Amino acid sequence: MATQRIDSTADVIDFLVEQHNRIRQLFTETAAAVTPEEREQKFFELRRLLAVHETAEEEIVHPRARRAIDNGDAIVDARLQEENKAKQALAELDKMNVNSPEFGVKLAALRDAVLNHAGHEESEEFKQLRTQLDQNDLERMRGVVEFAEKTAPTRPHPGVESAPANMFAGPFAAVLDRVRDAISKPRQ
Repeated sequence: MATQRIDSTADVIDFLVEQHNRIRQLFTETAAAVTPEEREQKFFELRRLLAVHETAEEEIVHPRARRAIDNGDAIVDARLQEENKAKQALAELDKMNVNSPEFGVKLAALRDAVLNHAGHEESEEFKQLRTQLDQNDLERMRGVVEFAEKTAPTRPHPGVESAPANMFAGPFAAVLDRVRDAISKPRQ
């Protein structure tokens, strides 16, 4: 299943916020799924969107924020720490049976952490990027982010949160992830 495409003329900030909203919706849909098959399908989509979204932010958005916003290094470093913890939790969930009671508890904890993280990005990082970069830059960045998502790993890889680490490990991980996805893709 391909990541849901956000179709609009939005710039990178609008695009990423729309993805944050889709992630929020997928957490709700995964938790509310009635059948194991539906829960597995929703979690597959959630895991994939989280993985490609974070990779694109790490490769494109965070490096630009480091240079363009006030206190960029500290803000980005805090977001990368949050992303690492979320990737660890997501990797743990990925190994679990979606029907286990523990899955629901860990999914709720991950949801809270991810939504908190998204809130920090939107209020601290994205808000400043919107004021520091011109509209043309923000629109160009959207295209680059979309391209990065098309080639990004589709599963969490804790410890790979920097742009250089993603550039080095990402292509190999992406190929392996997409093969694993094809083999283990939930039936619809």
